[in-house]
Amino acid sequence: MALRGRRYVVLASAIGIAVLVLLLTRQGPLTRARDLIRGSGNDGRPSVRYLPEPDWTPPPIRDPFPTLAGAGTWPPEVPAWNRPRKNVHKQYGLEYGPPLLIGFTRAWPVLLQAVVSYITAGWPPEQIWVVENTGGAQRANAEGKLTLQNPLFLDHGLLRRLGVRLVAAPVMLTFAQLQNFYTHLAHANNWPFYFWSHMDVLVLSFEDGLEGVTPPAGDPGYRSVYELCLAALERSRQGPVRWSNVFFSYDHLSLVNREAYDDVGGWDVFIPYYMNDCDMHSRLTMRNWTQLDARAAIVTDVSAVLDDLRALYRDPSVEPAFTDPNPPPPPPESRPSSSLSARDESGEHDETTRGIGRRAGPEPDAQASFQKLKAVADSMFHYKHGDRGRNTWQLGQHGGQGEPYYYPARGIAEASDVLTEAGREVFRRKWGHRDCDLIDGGGLKYDDQWRVAKDW
Repeated sequence: MALRGRRYVVLASAIGIAVLVLLLTRQGPLTRARDLIRGSGNDGRPSVRYLPEPDWTPPPIRDPFPTLAGAGTWPPEVPAWNRPRKNVHKQYGLEYGPPLLIGFTRAWPVLLQAVVSYITAGWPPEQIWVVENTGGAQRANAEGKLTLQNPLFLDHGLLRRLGVRLVAAPVMLTFAQLQNFYTHLAHANNWPFYFWSHMDVLVLSFEDGLEGVTPPAGDPGYRSVYELCLAALERSRQGPVRWSNVFFSYDHLSLVNREAYDDVGGWDVFIPYYMNDCDMHSRLTMRNWTQLDARAAIVTDVSAVLDDLRALYRDPSVEPAFTDPNPPPPPPESRPSSSLSARDESGEHDETTRGIGRRAGPEPDAQASFQKLKAVADSMFHYKHGDRGRNTWQLGQHGGQGEPYYYPARGIAEASDVLTEAGREVFRRKWGHRDCDLIDGGGLKYDDQWRVAKDW
């Protein structure tokens, strides 16, 4: 009898072990098995397991133009040597002033810096179009219902005081869709040619001159970024080359020939982000459109923001310095420094001239401030291209909970990463080739799309 009892005990133990093994193999880690053993919540629903919160949250971003934040305030004057001449586009054979389109989805301080830098470098503000790409949040922005820490925040009133134009995308668009929306705007407004720029740039005209491009500011024949871009458009129109784009520092600033984009059917919307430029520019080349290069300005790829944008207006009371809107976690036991170099982030603080008449040039102090701005812009470039990745600036704002059309910053970033990788896979399947060198490395032609077996 005792022997039979022991057999039952052994059998029961074996069954228990088998059940436990089954739970572990089917449910994964021990913690998941333990959750199942503990059972559901008190209301009968499964327990929810949350992701860990980040160990580091960046400090709230600051307004980089506080003196212009309030209603009724107006920006300072553009430096005299960069003020655009009225209707100067007509001197370059154009009946309209070609627009500069800048798309915005998130990171207001970065966009504002780009817009102000273009204006102070000489681009007419009324020819700058900010394309708000925030989905339904655009209405909330227009009504002033979003706050500065919301990633989708955009200050409509401030942009209007700067004199730029605002246009809203109908829904939130990917990069490829946004490019096609630019082409749509070009048709709707009868623009055969237009410029567009990334928003994460800081632009300075060649105020100290560049041989073969422009003399220094104040000398006869000096031309700002705007006039040099108009000159590049004029040369391209009159030249023998069948051209699609003129790149100024690659596509950080780009001139578009609308006819070329129409010819290849626009940007591929199934490749929403990275690799879509490889696809688009390769298709243009396959259709015998040429991408040209020109010099028009110092266009710096940046992730940080000047602490006070009055520095771009050469306000002598402002020392150029910059802050990362999404700084890295501080090192253990670090203490904030009382002063930082321009390279640090801080929480404190070939063409002949046209005979253009001499305009007021920068005074010695203004020339010195320009050299400081150049040095700071260079430091900002190297800061962005360090070891943290180029797009950390997109994650600097973490507020907005409870506001209209709120979407978690974490979700925007992760969802964009998923779409980006999906687009890379579409590119690979579309061309049967993994890399950007579709023509030289893949030997591919325009009509080979979606017809080629993979070559790796």
